[in-house]
Amino acid sequence: MERTLILIKPDALARGLAGEVLSRFEQKGLKIAGIKMIQLDDQLLREHYSHLADKPFFPTITEFMSRTPVIALCLEGLEAVAVCRSLCGVTNSRQAAPGTIRGDLGMSMQANLVHASDSVETAAQEVARFFDPDELFSYEPALLAYQYAADER
Repeated sequence: MERTLILIKPDALARGLAGEVLSRFEQKGLKIAGIKMIQLDDQLLREHYSHLADKPFFPTITEFMSRTPVIALCLEGLEAVAVCRSLCGVTNSRQAAPGTIRGDLGMSMQANLVHASDSVETAAQEVARFFDPDELFSYEPALLAYQYAADER
């Protein structure tokens, strides 16, 4: 099973949508392997968004992402990275398809409710950045046989 990182962003918390966002992932059948609320500090933000550090909007991102705590999730499932990206919708919420988290609940490019890892490689790095190994759990959901065919598990 693949693992990926989701951050439920400050706008989702401020708007009271954290439960709705988490529910979308759970309803799809993704398993929570880790969950915690954390306040992002400058060091973590610089590391997480290092690929955007030279962009003019970098200070805006770091200010936004530190307004409130975020909820960090490590989700697990077959093709979890692609499944989560699909559930989230495109980055610009105004262009996101109806039925996606951003398409149904967002109107912004930056305040787009969630961050989702963009590749399996990035997911591994991001999960390790936000979770210590003892904060991640392995267990078998009771309904696993109803979520995947036997040859998929």
